[in-house]
Amino acid sequence: MTLGIVGARYHSGPTSAGSYPAIFYLGGGFVKELSVFVDESGDFGPYEYHTPFYIVTLVFHDQSASIDKSINHMNVQLRQAGFSEHTIHTGPLIRREHEYKHLSLFERKRIFNILYNFTRVANITYKNITVEKRQLSEKTNLHMQLTKRISAFLKENMDKFIQFDRIIVYYDYGQHELTHIIVTMFSTIFSNVQFKKATPERYKLFQAADMLCTLELLSMKSEQKLLSKSEYAFFVSSKNLHKSYLRAIQGKQFS
Repeated sequence: MTLGIVGARYHSGPTSAGSYPAIFYLGGGFVKELSVFVDESGDFGPYEYHTPFYIVTLVFHDQSASIDKSINHMNVQLRQAGFSEHTIHTGPLIRREHEYKHLSLFERKRIFNILYNFTRVANITYKNITVEKRQLSEKTNLHMQLTKRISAFLKENMDKFIQFDRIIVYYDYGQHELTHIIVTMFSTIFSNVQFKKATPERYKLFQAADMLCTLELLSMKSEQKLLSKSEYAFFVSSKNLHKSYLRAIQGKQFS
């Protein structure tokens, strides 16, 4: 059954920039809601050396598990670091691009660790869908592979998803092809799904999805010895990347 919000009243939880939507009370009971934040790395073009992978990251948040304390702690840390309410973009932060080009390595690592620690302790899980583009063929294109793998993941975990009265999928609609896949797969498999356009500025979990997607990309690049000079400068070595970041965050994977 698809649940709307007409006639609903708020039960708990303020809505603010970067926070979580309210949980609703409807028809004599609480509406159990799952938020899904989507981010991607790569493009739908042919395989090229500088874009060998395509990654879709799905971050799941059961709205009954508050993340307010984690968000507040993150905001306090950012203020103490001199970056009050800063929207963190993980890739440019590592590569020292855009708004980070004048920051020192120490400052950039401090910002990175603030988001990393928020992602690690918040009540969320995640799933990475990965494709190596050079393994694709003319008969098996990227669109087909992503559709197949996302569909398989959702169906394999149907017992977990059907526990929720409503699923809301957040994406920035940055890539038309991925937007089509996400909307088609979720709409086909679930009748209680809604879609909302999201931006990193409004949702901390979108920033977390960006970091998790970037970490998966770094993991794949590390395995194939493809880390760039700027990535080595930031993490020192592949061993340190795995020991200090990848190993701990893997405990947040959807299971």
